[in-house]
Amino acid sequence: MSFLEYRVKFVPSGLRKVLYMNWPLVVLVTAVSAVGFLTLYSIAGGRMEVWAGRQMKVFGLGAAIMFFIAFVPIWFWRNMSLLAYLVSIILLLIVEFFGTIGMGAQRWIEFGGFRLQPSELMKVTLVMMLAAYYDWLDVRKVSNPLWVAVPVILTLIPTVLVLMQPNLGTALIILMIGGAVMLLAGVSWWYFAAVLLIVVGAVTSVFTTRGTDWQFLHDYQYRRIDTFLDPTADPLGAGYNIIQAQIALGSGGWNGKGFMQGTQSRLNFLPEKETDFIFTTLGEEFGFVGVFSLLILYGLILVFCFVSALQNKDRFSTLLILGIAVNFFLYLAINLSMVMGLAPVVGVPLPFLSYGGSAMLVLLIAFGLIQSAHIHRPR
Repeated sequence: MSFLEYRVKFVPSGLRKVLYMNWPLVVLVTAVSAVGFLTLYSIAGGRMEVWAGRQMKVFGLGAAIMFFIAFVPIWFWRNMSLLAYLVSIILLLIVEFFGTIGMGAQRWIEFGGFRLQPSELMKVTLVMMLAAYYDWLDVRKVSNPLWVAVPVILTLIPTVLVLMQPNLGTALIILMIGGAVMLLAGVSWWYFAAVLLIVVGAVTSVFTTRGTDWQFLHDYQYRRIDTFLDPTADPLGAGYNIIQAQIALGSGGWNGKGFMQGTQSRLNFLPEKETDFIFTTLGEEFGFVGVFSLLILYGLILVFCFVSALQNKDRFSTLLILGIAVNFFLYLAINLSMVMGLAPVVGVPLPFLSYGGSAMLVLLIAFGLIQSAHIHRPR
């Protein structure tokens, strides 16, 4: 027992939980969110009420929820995993029949003045469900085909429901999260090799069926692929977003144009500047130094997540933390690849920066689970 843990032992249990929190992780999440508030304030021309003020309110609510979740014992969240997963499935079904349509897709449930995107919540509850499943399952059965089928089905159900919205980007993330948790749980590599062959066949089919009555993707999704391969083929249409994003990033140079001096965003050349393409605004105003500093903050968040997972001796907690960290990394990697022209535009927000209540709340809920696992880990 370390000297700090010896001293903490004699502190009342409620205060002890506060001391046991992963405070560096809390500070890092707050710091990245603050960068988001400043960027949204700049995009709106120095007005808080457009995006930044609302985002700060959502962060305040989410932070309160995060602390509440953190102080609840992790065994409670393990027992709630199945219920949370089923509620998320029900919400996805509600979206399918009664969801709000926006930008050509039916992805939201609207109540009051708030929009909830259940597919975001599904990413977290799937991790909870799979972590609970592998915590229950005998380690010797992990690679048994019968027991491998269960997490595959648990992953495919929400994947199909999200694809029906349609939301290809989020569906792929859900699929990758499920596969990552299975891999971390110790499922044999041979299964993943077989999946890789299926993916190669599926990608081939996507291109060969284009233009037929049974094509695998929607026309707008094919246009996104075309735009990714050659944005200049349609510079005023499908390629406009990527071209403007690259101009904004490139014009930032080393130190950027300065706070609230970005022309691409302020003059509305850059669509979706407050959501999917917010990273380009940051790059234009603060340059390479600004975006590199942000990436360091993101990297430290991942490092502290992995360290917390390695310190934890509880199987459910370890898989939960690692699964959420993978989810966070996929958010980050896909968004950055998208705005830099390295991946097709699929509408994935940048964590804690992009404007949007659902993504912010779900991420803070997820980090509340990480804190719960960290606070209540065996010592």
